[in-house]
Amino acid sequence: MCHPTRKIVSELILDTNPKNPGRVKSIVGLRLLEVVRDRDLPDELLEQENPARTIPRRLGLSDVVDRQISAYKDDVRKGVHLTDQGITDLFTLVNRRSDSDEVFLETGRDLVEVQFPFRWGQIFSESIQYMLARVYLRRHVKHLFGRRILSFTEGPLNVEVQGLFFRGGDPEGSACYLISGICQRILEQIGHTSAEVRHTLCQARGDDRCRWDSSIVSLTEELL
Repeated sequence: MCHPTRKIVSELILDTNPKNPGRVKSIVGLRLLEVVRDRDLPDELLEQENPARTIPRRLGLSDVVDRQISAYKDDVRKGVHLTDQGITDLFTLVNRRSDSDEVFLETGRDLVEVQFPFRWGQIFSESIQYMLARVYLRRHVKHLFGRRILSFTEGPLNVEVQGLFFRGGDPEGSACYLISGICQRILEQIGHTSAEVRHTLCQARGDDRCRWDSSIVSLTEELL
């Protein structure tokens, strides 16, 4: 009998229904599984030890996840996109982990590499940095997910969304930390400083929408 976890991961490759064209960049799936793999690696390995055999219960070290990472790398190189159902199934798999919040947060941060001219943000005032962050966030999220999923609200970098397309695979709201990681890393890279993101509203907690409030952490605040 096929293990349910193995079955879900294996089916990600097969989700190629022409009626459900892919819109999500494969880099999202790749980074997510790479974070899972890296977190499951033990702190120390004996010489010539094969962790996939000696620690078989760690999902990130399974052979099927290793093959899926290789498949995603090929998809990234070829420009293949994931379907909404494919990314939802992957999020469902990760949500079974006790550290799913941390996995999604780290993945969101890993998905950000601010490009020129946004890197020059630190020479401008905070208001300009926030403006650059809003521009980059809007472009980057649309680039990753193939659509506009966030709307900006009043505040320096505050965003909201209703009914995220992957909500079906995220009953606890852990995947919302993916957005937290993206927002935090964008502010950090543009302003070359620390940033804080608070997930103040969440539909998984019964709110009517999800909301993230992001802000630059001043040097004074860091020292306190």
